[in-house]
Amino acid sequence: MVLVPAGEFTMGSDDGDDDEGPVHRVFLDSFYLDMFEVTNGRFAKFVDAIQSEPPWGFADKDTPVIHADHPVRWVNWLEATGYCLWAGKRLPTEAEWEKAARGPEGRVYPWGNESPTPAHAVFGLKEGAETVAPIGNRDLGRSPYGAHDLAGNLYEWVADWYDEAIYTTQLTINPRGPVEGTTKGQRGGSYINSPYRLRASFRTKSDPTEHDPHVGFRCAQDAPPHPNHP
Repeated sequence: MVLVPAGEFTMGSDDGDDDEGPVHRVFLDSFYLDMFEVTNGRFAKFVDAIQSEPPWGFADKDTPVIHADHPVRWVNWLEATGYCLWAGKRLPTEAEWEKAARGPEGRVYPWGNESPTPAHAVFGLKEGAETVAPIGNRDLGRSPYGAHDLAGNLYEWVADWYDEAIYTTQLTINPRGPVEGTTKGQRGGSYINSPYRLRASFRTKSDPTEHDPHVGFRCAQDAPPHPNHP
């Protein structure tokens, strides 16, 4: 995992969709975020441990063996949450995900403000067998804190219920999103998307029971308090 230290960052964008505004400053306590998306190999251990029904397209056991280093997909929000709990972690909040992706200076993309290339992220592809890339093979696309693949490859589930107007009422210290809703947030764009959806401020959502080939996840974890600040 990578450490995202406590502090403020700029959340949202005036150059995106309506649900990305208004731009506002948010303070977050320090936290850890998985350096990579959860892989087929790691998710297979969870499936075996809890004797769970595996994701669609996963039951033949070939996927977690042959593509062990590819991010798991076809995982809904409930399954992603279950994995994180099993691993002693949790899903990141929407604010945590965005800070991890853009840093304190408010980058457009995890690597900076320049448009993505295939060396930065997996995007702009057609649906097919060889679409999702193994984790960590786009070093130029790393975030300010060292997280890989936050843009492209797969959308990632976040903990929050989605609300298109949440930024108008949201708390600015450790926001957790709405207390209820019908859809859960997703971030980061996927292998079929254009650069517009790879922006760190871009927001989308889906039903938490929905399985989708374009969606994966990574986990977060609270960082222990600083010794001088209990």
